[in-house]
Amino acid sequence: MPDKITIAAAQYPIGQPATLAEWEAKIRAWVAEGAKTGAELLVFPEYAAIEEAACLGPDVYGSLPVTLERVAELAGQRVALHAELAQKHNVHILVGSGPVKKNDGRFVNAAQLVTPRGSIGEQQKIIMTPFEHDWGISAGGPLRVFETGLGKIAVLICYDSEFPLLARALAEGGAEILLVPSCTERVSGYHRVRTGAKARALENTVVTVQSPTIGEAPWSPAVDFNAGAAGIYVPSEQGVSDDGVLAEGTMNRAEWVSAAVDLARLRRLRTTGEMRNFSDWRLQPGAAPLAGPVEVIALG
Repeated sequence: MPDKITIAAAQYPIGQPATLAEWEAKIRAWVAEGAKTGAELLVFPEYAAIEEAACLGPDVYGSLPVTLERVAELAGQRVALHAELAQKHNVHILVGSGPVKKNDGRFVNAAQLVTPRGSIGEQQKIIMTPFEHDWGISAGGPLRVFETGLGKIAVLICYDSEFPLLARALAEGGAEILLVPSCTERVSGYHRVRTGAKARALENTVVTVQSPTIGEAPWSPAVDFNAGAAGIYVPSEQGVSDDGVLAEGTMNRAEWVSAAVDLARLRRLRTTGEMRNFSDWRLQPGAAPLAGPVEVIALG
């Protein structure tokens, strides 16, 4: 497990590719550019997968129920493409999340983490937003920590990052890197997720990585408007980052945002930092160990 890694987060523009081949070419180009930053971990945003609906014609992308059905059908191919690119560029990739259909017919919002060796782990979103309830997306689970060659990685999809006990359970389960793919229509939504990501980094002495969708896609009833900026956050600490921001992008500009992260130093901060938020968590009234609900999965 390396003590230092470089992470890149996409500010990914939702477009309107005419064909699946055009969409695939776009993903290939984005992964290649992300790898050029020197990053070992590339993070794509929440609901980036919905972009595939544009390739399937207005009868699909004009109907939210049909969009969910057809994009879910493409999940296997989508993950396989990213697995191929992870191997080609020797990077870990968090695939842009999208609908996955369960055996009981429910749709969940899921993101897959793929490794250069072809291992795949999936995290489903835990807490639904009001609009996801309206879409018919169901709560998923369980929370998972993925043991990888880069360290212990976990995923909090967008709204999930705004709930401290979810992140705490993952941190107590060993996670040191929390990925926060997001999709927010308004700037206010982006800032809610950003605030959550920064707070979770502070509370748990971990690095958090926000990757948003950006741009306008009026063809889609799901991801029609998107606002945000990518960010890589750590606790505010002298010698680490005075403001807790290792890197942050320009609002609504298509780009990769990358930073080197000293994981060994973050580990030391838990017991030697200016403040000891991770260690002192249980001093709060009502605080209790939370690692029980978390599955730990080894990804080669």
